[in-house]
Amino acid sequence: MLAAADRPKRLHGDIGALRDDPLAYVMYAFPWDVPGTALAGEGGPQPWQRDILEQVGQGLMSAQEAVRVAVASGHGIGKSALVSWLVLWALSTVRDTRGIVTANTEGQLRTKTWPELAKWFNLCINRHWFTYSATSIASTLPGHDKTWRVDAITWSENNTEAIAGLHNKGRRAFAIFDEASAIPDPVWETIEGALTDARTDLFWCVFGNPTRNAGRFRECFAGGRFAHRWNPLQVDSRSVEMTNKAQIDEWVRDYGEDSDFIRVRVRGVFPRAGALQFIDGERVDAARRRELVTDDEAPLVMGVDIARQGGDQTVIRFRRGLDARSIPAVKFRLPDLMQVASRVLEQVELYRPAAIFVDATGIGWGVVDRLAQLGCEGLVAVDFGGKADRGDGGDAKALYANKRSEMWGFLKDWCRAGCLPDDPDLAADLTGVEYGYDAANALRLERKQDMRRRGLASPDDGDALALTFAYPVVPRSDSDDLRTEDLVRSLKRRVV
Repeated sequence: MLAAADRPKRLHGDIGALRDDPLAYVMYAFPWDVPGTALAGEGGPQPWQRDILEQVGQGLMSAQEAVRVAVASGHGIGKSALVSWLVLWALSTVRDTRGIVTANTEGQLRTKTWPELAKWFNLCINRHWFTYSATSIASTLPGHDKTWRVDAITWSENNTEAIAGLHNKGRRAFAIFDEASAIPDPVWETIEGALTDARTDLFWCVFGNPTRNAGRFRECFAGGRFAHRWNPLQVDSRSVEMTNKAQIDEWVRDYGEDSDFIRVRVRGVFPRAGALQFIDGERVDAARRRELVTDDEAPLVMGVDIARQGGDQTVIRFRRGLDARSIPAVKFRLPDLMQVASRVLEQVELYRPAAIFVDATGIGWGVVDRLAQLGCEGLVAVDFGGKADRGDGGDAKALYANKRSEMWGFLKDWCRAGCLPDDPDLAADLTGVEYGYDAANALRLERKQDMRRRGLASPDDGDALALTFAYPVVPRSDSDDLRTEDLVRSLKRRVV
């Protein structure tokens, strides 16, 4: 038996050896199946929790960058317990570890995530190494309370500096998001920039119910633009021992197995559409997977969305009938409108589209004027805020508040049969836009500045494709010599 004086040294040695093995730490640090404790009759983590713990440990042993794990799940599977174990293992096994935990709301963080951490902290074999408070867990070692700690941070998309101080070179730094689906993009981007130190243990775990079919959490999973960076897992509540199976069965009977309610709350699958999402992800994914449909007789149409500020880009998209895939998009950032016009004209001369619809909102008029001056045939200026003037027999048969909403309505309906490229950026644009109604009950897409407030990028790519639906287009033969104004009249008069 160890002498009392040697026991602290033994504990430090045992736990220090578990630096890359969070599962072993969890099994070592808590009194599993010990009579008289809160864990009496409990044998340890659930299989899905074991998988995540092993993934994090194995990732740290071989990582060249931060280990990223994303878990989308139904309710009641033990997410908060896993968050607690990761926090306590990370703090316990590397001196001067720094970490943050945040959630979708302050209420979630203060009343659910952090109290669950308190429960596991009190059961932990090495809890005397740290002090627990309502907003942090910090080392009791003199002089290390500022350098060896994890903080519960309430995010603010207007003050992301509060979560930016994670740099901890040569040690360990981590971030954990609870209910990540509703955390806006600027918070993700801040963490992305913070977890960059070389020769440092870095991991980032995000958990949540998949409540939104757009945003950074959705993009961690298959089909998302950031899926290649993440280790994703989707957990069905029915696969977890602790969940209430009778309640789940009742939900399935009430709502149906494939309803969005069951997809989100039970299956851990993203909904077909968010409550305010204009084009649902399932429709876009189907258009990306669909076998290419070509029609050489259909007119080739070109849409050009003009960049307005530093983070935006000018995008040129092409569509021939149901085919928006064969000709690749052209994307660039050029501040000089004359150079933008030259790049557009290069594409016109290369592909000779029947019509070129250019975003003439704001600075776009400068590009339109220059293209007209250069003799660009088939040029049509499109004012996004202009009057909507069409409806058809499909989803697009609606009252639209402006031209942009109308074009997106036709694009949405086209996606039922159209063929999109396998482009995550375009898919994110198409599924990221939300909508509402104005005082006249006309459908209106949210403005680009409103999307930026939600932390999303301007949907330049989506707008470029939507522009190909500005007006009906007739094919143009090589012998045509219509003046631009004649073409515009014909475009507005005839439908292919």
